[in-house]
Order: sequence, then structure tokens, then C-alpha cells
Amino acid sequence: MKNLFRIYVKKILLIYPLYLLIISGCINPFAPPLTDKEVNINLIITEQKTPDEVLTNFSYAYSFKDSLIYSDLLDSSFLFISKNYATNPVTDLTWGRDTDIKTTVGLFRHFQSLNLVWGSTIFEYMDSLKVNAELKKTFQLTLIGSDNIPTINGEAYFLFIKNKSGIWKIKLWEDLAI
Repeated sequence: MKNLFRIYVKKILLIYPLYLLIISGCINPFAPPLTDKEVNINLIITEQKTPDEVLTNFSYAYSFKDSLIYSDLLDSSFLFISKNYATNPVTDLTWGRDTDIKTTVGLFRHFQSLNLVWGSTIFEYMDSLKVNAELKKTFQLTLIGSDNIPTINGEAYFLFIKNKSGIWKIKLWEDLAI
């Protein structure tokens, strides 16, 4: 009888911890709690249903150095315009979508972090058909990396177009920073 009792106790001692593990649902006390609420990634990346949403994605792309998000901001006919201060007299520096994406990827690789903050809106216009929009905004760009580059404060002019899917893209970006 004593032998039978010992076997019974051993089985309980072996099975009980396993039973507790099963009914506890494998809870990890060090893991953050799960939520019943659906996580919405669109809180960060927008659907680009407005020009402002395009600029939100623009900031996201710079902050997370995400070239895929960045490339999705630009229309196929995209044009970038800036000033070339290395020439005398100062000339316009212009390039298209492919060059801009390559340049931006190089920027992303060169710096450890980038922080783009859009400031005030200086000018805003949308045509009556709501397929073209113009926007002039201030910005602050902080580049952290191997070079000691001061924060860039400037203005940018954008021309946006809405495609047939209702998605806004940047057709023209003129960097007005001095």
C-alpha cells in the first residue's frame, strides 16, 4: 500500500507542474501584456489621401531611413530643384525621380539618424478639381552622423498631384533653403 501511495504521489508531483503550465496559457511574466485592441500601423504611415499625409510619410521615411516609403511619395514625373552654391553665379540644380531616390538612399546610409520636422505652412493652394495642390512649408532637418552638420532650417515648395486611385504624390519639390 505504501508503494502504491508513493507512485501516486510521484505522478502527482510530475503531472501537477505540467498541468499548471498548460492551464496558465504559457504566460511569460516578463512579456508585455497582449491587448484586444487591433494595432493600427496607419497611425504612423498614412494612406496619402491628402498632401499633408504625404508630408507625414515623408517625415517617417527620413526618421526611419525607409527608402521604399520615400520612393512611394514621388510621382513618376517627379522633379527636384535646388540651388548650386558651388557655381558663380549660383545656378539651379535639377534632377528627376531616379536620381533623387539614389541621392536620398545615400543620405540615409551616410547619417546615423535624420529628424525632419515640418513647421508652419506659408502658402497652400488646391485647384477646384482637387487633383493639384501647392504647399510651401518651413522645415527643420537634423542630421546626426560622422560629420558635424548644423541643423538645417529652411523652406520647401511642393507641387502635389492626385492619381486615379486618389493617392497624392509629389510632382515637384523645390528646396528653398539658403
